[in-house]
Parts: sequence; C-alpha cells; structure tokens
Amino acid sequence: MTDLQTHAAEIAEQFSEELDIDETTVRDRLNTLVEEYSVPADEARRSVINSYLDEADIDRDELSGSDGNEEIPLASIDEDEQWIDVTAKVVELWEPQNEAIAQVGLIGDESGRTKFVAFETSDLPAIEEGAVYELENVVTDEYQGDYSVKLNRTTDIEKLDTDITVGDSATTIEGALIDIQSGSGLIKRCPTDGCTRVLQNGRCSEHGTVDGEFDLRIKGVIDDGETVTEVIFTREMTEKLSGITLSEAQQMARDALDTSVVVEEIRQDLIGAYYRISGPELGRYLLADTVDHLTNPADPEAVLIKARSI
Repeated sequence: MTDLQTHAAEIAEQFSEELDIDETTVRDRLNTLVEEYSVPADEARRSVINSYLDEADIDRDELSGSDGNEEIPLASIDEDEQWIDVTAKVVELWEPQNEAIAQVGLIGDESGRTKFVAFETSDLPAIEEGAVYELENVVTDEYQGDYSVKLNRTTDIEKLDTDITVGDSATTIEGALIDIQSGSGLIKRCPTDGCTRVLQNGRCSEHGTVDGEFDLRIKGVIDDGETVTEVIFTREMTEKLSGITLSEAQQMARDALDTSVVVEEIRQDLIGAYYRISGPELGRYLLADTVDHLTNPADPEAVLIKARSI
C-alpha cells in the first residue's frame, strides 16, 4: 500500500462516524494536493485532516498528536513526525524554491538552529526575521539525517517581546571555491514585509511586479577534494570576501548598464581561493557564518572573516 493509500485509509476510518466519506474520496483529495500542487504527502495529510475537522466541527485538540506537546530545545530533535512546541528566534528567511512553500528559513534557540518550513496551504501569518515566537504544535521532519520543523495549519504562533541568544550548531568545511552559481552578485529582493524572494525580471512570484530592493549574495561551491558543498554567503559576508560594498556594486552596474559585471568581478577575484567555512546546514546549503581565508591550503595560519551574528 502506498503512503497516500495508507493516509487515505487512516483518515477515512478516523472520520467514519462523523462524516459520510470513503477511502477513495480521501485519496482523490490527497492526490490533488500532492500531484497538482506539489504539496508534500505529510502536509497534504494534515491539510485534508484539518478540512475534515472543520467540516465535522471537531476541535483540533481532539485530534491525536495535537494535545499536550512537549516543548523541547531545537538541538534535541531526533525523531521524525514528532509533534512539539518550541520557542525560537527567526534567524534568517530566504527565498522559497517551490510555490507551495509560503516561508522557509532558519530558527534558533539557546541549544542551536534548525530549518523551518511553512506551506501555503497552511494559511499562517508570516513571521518576521529577528523576532522571537512561541510556536505550538509544529511537527518535526527528517531528510538524510537532517532534522527540521514544519509549521502547519494547526500551529499556534505567538510573537514574544523578548530576545534569545542563539546557540551555535555549526558545520565546518575546508576547500577551494570552484564555482559561483547563477543568482549570485547584485540581486533584487521583494520589499514586501515578510517576503525575501529574489525578483525575476522585476517580478516577485508571490507579489507580482514590485520595485525591488538591492542585495548582494554569493551562492558558491566548495570542493574539499572528495566532496562538494554548496554555500550561501549573505550580503555582509559577500562584502567582506569581495571587498565590494552594496553601494559600489550598484554603481558598477549603473556604469556598465549591466548587473552581471558585479558577479563577474567577484568570480575573477575569488574562484580558486581556499577557505575554511563554518555555519549551519540549511538543506542542500551551508550558510556561511564565519570564513577563514587560507593563504595556503596546507598552512594552518589563516585570515579570519566573521559574518554578522545570526
């Protein structure tokens, strides 16, 4: 039995006394979310369950797994599909790569940091970078040994008037910068509150045509001789590495009537250099928090470059 068939059977049985539904009807709804809207199966399951809860006028707290959650530190997450409560600071937001995702980024507490995802179907209020929230009823997720949390329709979000000193849970790599990927250099982001999407031809995938705000970033590839790691360098880190400030990058683009001159300048200066990089893993990317520029890959002496505290 496939995952969707299993989900459909369980949901149909769960609501058999309250609603006139069958397994086929449930499976069709799950298939629509998964196949047409690219919603992950587990999120589709929760969305369908919640729609049936509304239809049956059942309080969500009556649903198994949504009552009496334990509040745990982020670094203690070691189980998939665990319903928990967390209090965390929004460390970083970045552009969703899938239209089914409303927000994606990094949250942190005193124990460490982890990725979070909120899906469009959950219809949740946007959370703000730098703010601290009490997040009740989130669910853990695991992919290739990396844990994250997913905000869902039943998640209760409360903004707190406090701050959190985010703990360090960094990964460290060493190697040569062998590539700078598309989407690097001088970019424009959507200026709408809570949205950090990179504009494509002046359009935000969520908010349409907008007057974007300039930003700098590098999406690089580090090769340690055995494996390659994709690394994101934020604006401040990009300025420190390249020696080009955001205002200087804008002037370069105006002079050349071409924004690509910025990334080409960065590429010429940085490709082939060796670095020791530390930061949190965000799915396929490592977010550069600190960088040592190694003048010689075999030499332990290095020039330390620090990013802003996140």
